[in-house]
Amino acid sequence: MPASTNRPIVVGVAGASGLIYAVRTLGFLLAADYEVDLVASRASFMVWREETGQTMPAEASEQERFWREQCGALAGKLRCHPWADVGASIASGSYRTRGMIVIPCSMATVGKLAAGLSSDLLERAADVHLKEGRSLVLVPRETPFSLIHLRNLTALAEAGARIVPAIPAWYHRPQSIEDLVDFVVGRALDQLDIDHDLFERWQPDR
Repeated sequence: MPASTNRPIVVGVAGASGLIYAVRTLGFLLAADYEVDLVASRASFMVWREETGQTMPAEASEQERFWREQCGALAGKLRCHPWADVGASIASGSYRTRGMIVIPCSMATVGKLAAGLSSDLLERAADVHLKEGRSLVLVPRETPFSLIHLRNLTALAEAGARIVPAIPAWYHRPQSIEDLVDFVVGRALDQLDIDHDLFERWQPDR
């Protein structure tokens, strides 16, 4: 097994609607015993409160317990980093990872990344993955896309990022909201070459 497959995966949670995508992603990775470094942006705290009526703790030590409770996973290794800690391990190119996924990804984050700006740890970590040529997966959750959004996403794709819009499919015959969410999460994990069974893959002869 290549050494890179044993490296931690960075999960960024930006301030876009659809934080259930982050919960399902983290739940799968931890249940599968992956090592995860997580950073939630400042705006995600407000979105979480709006979507759930709950308050996300600011302290990193409390965040680990919080995220494990949300996704129901006891396995795996989870490190949570404060959004303002630009001196954290994931802010350095010398910190080796398997890749990073930003799920959901706001258009503000997309815009800053496309311009090469890093105002917090999430953006710095994503910028590091781009400059180091590592896998960076962005899951934008916005509609409709403006021309500015499309141009920013194009710039990031040209720089090497993989863009996986939060657009579910129906060929796997989803029966619940979780089925729709898991399709998006699964397709995002595909970009990091992570095996999963989150949805039934296309079988033309079924």
